[in-house]
Amino acid sequence: MYRAIRLDILNGRLAPGSRLRVEQLRERYQVSSGVVREALPRLAGEGLAVLAPQQGYSVVSVSEEDLRHLTQARIAIETQVFRQSIEAGDLEWEARVVSAHHTLSRIAMVTESGDLSEDWAPTHAAFHFALLMGCPNAWLRGLAESMRELAEVYRSWSWKPGEARDRVIAAEHEELRDLALARDADRGCAALASHIRLTTEILLEASCNVVGRHPT
Repeated sequence: MYRAIRLDILNGRLAPGSRLRVEQLRERYQVSSGVVREALPRLAGEGLAVLAPQQGYSVVSVSEEDLRHLTQARIAIETQVFRQSIEAGDLEWEARVVSAHHTLSRIAMVTESGDLSEDWAPTHAAFHFALLMGCPNAWLRGLAESMRELAEVYRSWSWKPGEARDRVIAAEHEELRDLALARDADRGCAALASHIRLTTEILLEASCNVVGRHPT
């Protein structure tokens, strides 16, 4: 139940700012009200939902300012975690990075209909999480992973085919993999910062971008 609601939020089927009414969700997912009430606080804990006094839960809203601030925070935290991962990661970490990248490279980002693939998104996240898993600081890893999950909300809501400039995202992922395995922390962190920043720029430029809209 929790996973179903979470997936619908991440893929925009539950729109930004929309109310998460228990009865409507109970009917939508054919579960009990108690199951819905258990799921909503978990979603709020991940930043995917918010609780307003007298109003109940809603899907988190979005804004250009929030996206920019999230990007700044991600670059600051995620590059630090990646640096520690490169410096401290063992052979098992290297194998995990290689395996996660191999899986990602075998999944198409876009479906035949031109939509962003639901299979690609979690595999993409798994690759980036693998890059960070060598970091011995679990608190920093948790922060980085939480912010990356929030960023995936923006990616899903703002996606439109053909608006990724001439970007070759597969090459960016290959570069991150290679720099991680080469233990080149300086270049690896620079590449990761550029990767994060470019994604944000593309989302802000997308003509179908929902960022800055005020849902009803």
